[in-house]
Amino acid sequence: MTLEKFRYDDDIVKKFIAATMIWAIVGMLVGVIIAIQLFYRPFNFDLPWLTFGRLRPLHTNAVIFAFCLNGVFAGIYHSSQRLLKTRMYSDLLSRIHFWGWQLIIVLAAVTLPLGLSTSKEYAELEWPIAILIALIWVIFAINYFMTIAVRREKILYVSIWFYIATIISVALLHIVNHISLPVSFIKSYSVFSGVRDALVQWWYGHNAVAFVLTTPFLGLGYYYVPKLVNRPIYSYRLSIIHFWSLIFIYMWAGPHHLQYTALPEWIQSLGVVFSIMLIAPSWGGAINFILTIKSAWGEVKSNPSTKFLLAGAIFYLCATLEGPILSFKSINRVLHYTDWIIGHVHVGALGWNGYILFAMLYWLVPNLYKTELYSKKLANFHFWISLIGILVYVIPMYIAGLMLGLMRESVTDGVLTYPNFMEMMDKFIPYYFFRAIGGTLYLLGTIVGAFVIYKTIKIAGKVPDTLAEAHSFSKIEHNKTSFGSVQKAAENLGLVLGMLTLVAVSIGGIVQILPILINHSTEEKIATLKPYTPLEIEGRDIYIREGCNNCHSQMIRTFKEEEMRYGPYSRAGEFEYDFPHLWGSKTTGPDLQKLGKKYGDIWHYKHMEDPLSMTPKSTMPKYDWLLRDKLDTSYTSDKIKVMAKLGVPYTNEDIENANENLRKQAEKIASGIQEQGVNVDKSSEIIALISYLQRLGIDGREAVESQKKNDGEKK
Repeated sequence: MTLEKFRYDDDIVKKFIAATMIWAIVGMLVGVIIAIQLFYRPFNFDLPWLTFGRLRPLHTNAVIFAFCLNGVFAGIYHSSQRLLKTRMYSDLLSRIHFWGWQLIIVLAAVTLPLGLSTSKEYAELEWPIAILIALIWVIFAINYFMTIAVRREKILYVSIWFYIATIISVALLHIVNHISLPVSFIKSYSVFSGVRDALVQWWYGHNAVAFVLTTPFLGLGYYYVPKLVNRPIYSYRLSIIHFWSLIFIYMWAGPHHLQYTALPEWIQSLGVVFSIMLIAPSWGGAINFILTIKSAWGEVKSNPSTKFLLAGAIFYLCATLEGPILSFKSINRVLHYTDWIIGHVHVGALGWNGYILFAMLYWLVPNLYKTELYSKKLANFHFWISLIGILVYVIPMYIAGLMLGLMRESVTDGVLTYPNFMEMMDKFIPYYFFRAIGGTLYLLGTIVGAFVIYKTIKIAGKVPDTLAEAHSFSKIEHNKTSFGSVQKAAENLGLVLGMLTLVAVSIGGIVQILPILINHSTEEKIATLKPYTPLEIEGRDIYIREGCNNCHSQMIRTFKEEEMRYGPYSRAGEFEYDFPHLWGSKTTGPDLQKLGKKYGDIWHYKHMEDPLSMTPKSTMPKYDWLLRDKLDTSYTSDKIKVMAKLGVPYTNEDIENANENLRKQAEKIASGIQEQGVNVDKSSEIIALISYLQRLGIDGREAVESQKKNDGEKK
């Protein structure tokens, strides 16, 4: 039988490898900068585009979507062609995918420091870029599924299943979470508000971890682990169980990020149950890898790739055990919103994702360029220095997180031991210092790794695409009985596998999200709730622009210590007009949900001018540009109009008089500050921000006071 000869498209793989290493250095460098900013204020450089609030989303996007996904694309393009025994369907689509993705990353690197952000975690990019992401993803999907259609290999290996699940699920998650109404080319509002937005966001956020940082890496593992150790995967049957259970269960676990919040109790409980169930498939996959590597134990000593691979699998075990444990309410109340979560996230990102990619690259580059690795000594140095970096990073974060959790709940004779949040944060500066040291060591290892890969490629020079040969699909002998089961059909038919995957990943989202989107009765209505004024909306947008939600939460959880420190716990109805929600996920500063009228306008003015003047030992940067910059009201009436379309009860008169109402409220606030002896411009941005901060929690507090009064009268 004649074999067909063809060449794999190695050039696209090489492009993604280069992008992976470049963006790895950029992402880790920004991470080190923001780590230093947490304990050393001058590192904000008194520039608006270099503050922690604006750089933090740049760091997360650079690591997740630039470093990790470029590495994933390199692995998918390399392994899939060999598993399917065909060149990618279209060289043109492959290159559009590559250059389009790099354009997206560059746009993110420009817009996020400029403050163009939706504030939605891991989904901060504004609507034009979000649409571009969807378009490039569709191009990738078409190219990939058409490659499956023209393959020369009958059986779809397990890696392909994970790649298909990634492509389908990321598209679903991205589209639903990014549904919004544009105000302008650079501003939009989520169509979901408050509790609904929080649920959709963490359905997306948790599953971005699942289908961006887990499933594609597992697919890479199932291909590269056997390649590295020259052994078959330990258990193919286990891989089948691993795949189907993982993609089904993961979609249900997002609500564990929202324990003790205003989210309905039944959804919180559902998140806990499925989070615990996740341990089984997650550990099943990791054990499958470890037992495969164990069969070639000698490779671990001599081969840097295998070191990274084994350590990555172990870090995956740790991260996937810790996540479900953190979902338990008794543990969540102590550790959530603390640095423990930061440590947990970086065990996954640096230890699991980073190490799998480095393992792949140290094996892939020499094989792709048909040469020896430039220096195994430097590669081993990379492993050890980065391992030390991870430990120096995460151990202090675990300690700091546990300390903060216990200190928040510490009560002596019925009184909070630390009533002032900043009293606690001041004690964590040494831990933040070690965090920065650990991040720097990991960055150093990444630079060394990039150097080794660069030198390996340079020594090899230009290498042609790999020549291959295989029988055409039509000439492969098909065993008709193999289609006698759903599993066999999935292994043979890409369409069946894709449809089953879509069903598996959709069920969890439908069960959790649809009821709360359709039935608003889950919210406790706040009779005193009023829409934001035009000035307050502009102030809220400034709050989002500056990334204040990256340090401050707006969610007082339902236990007494939180109420003692901040006021009545947050109720779902209070957030009905919040498009999007701003509950936050980490408290580096105090919760602000009931901040309104706690301090005078002059306090907020001086606090933003220089935080140290109001809060000694604060590491918050100055925001003095807010005092100088004029408030742009070009789109104020358009913002009110969009809010009205989203269901906020604004009248046509409110829309027409938006700018005039804004001016009147700004004049009132400015005159009050001027009476305190401070000359402030009524048209400056600080006035708008103060108006928003003074509004926070007022309606909810009035409702609670009114209820108490009514209860007292009844008695």
